[in-house]
Amino acid sequence: MKFGIVVFPGSNCDRDVHDALKYDLQQEVVMLWHKDKDLSMFSKDDCIILPGGFSYGDYLRCGAIARFSPMMQSVIAFANDGGKVIGICNGFQILCESHLLPGALLRNMHQKFICMNVYITNPEGEVFRIPIAHGEGRYYADDATLDELEANRQVLFYYCDEEGCITPETNPNGSVRNIAGICNKNRNVFGMMPHPERACSEVLRNTDGRRVFEYLLSPVIAR
Repeated sequence: MKFGIVVFPGSNCDRDVHDALKYDLQQEVVMLWHKDKDLSMFSKDDCIILPGGFSYGDYLRCGAIARFSPMMQSVIAFANDGGKVIGICNGFQILCESHLLPGALLRNMHQKFICMNVYITNPEGEVFRIPIAHGEGRYYADDATLDELEANRQVLFYYCDEEGCITPETNPNGSVRNIAGICNKNRNVFGMMPHPERACSEVLRNTDGRRVFEYLLSPVIAR
């Protein structure tokens, strides 16, 4: 599998993702500039990643301007044609602004930027310790959308404690129903606020991020 990482003005996690994928997971990686449009080197078996950061300075709204960049037009077409796309933090915000994923990311409940390790769990009950770093990571959608997401098993990650218990106390930003990550109906577009790329190196004494990437790209997600 080949990965493409889109670099926007203000991206600050693009190299983190690059190093995690190339050096920790031994994957082929191509950097993609926001003003370019060519994705012809990628097939449906490959994956495009929208990294964290502050694309276009977060002016207007987080991800709102990046949504209209030349490269994003190609990424939207790639996703609609079945290609895999992962948005991390600001990338998740961009996917929601692009309507590739439902809902929106709002200002954190306590109106503060949060940078810390949290625990998240997937529908299979696996628990991962992954860092978060965001000021606008509070996932929101109306009840009908949330019910549909959960009925379709489109919620990929919930904030939880070390044992996998999902409680209000384990919710760091006020996201509805403790949601930390979702996918689209076709299960080829994924968005999450936590940063798995920051938990892939043995030097950091946490490699749970490798498990997150493997989970996102595993056959279990496609079901």
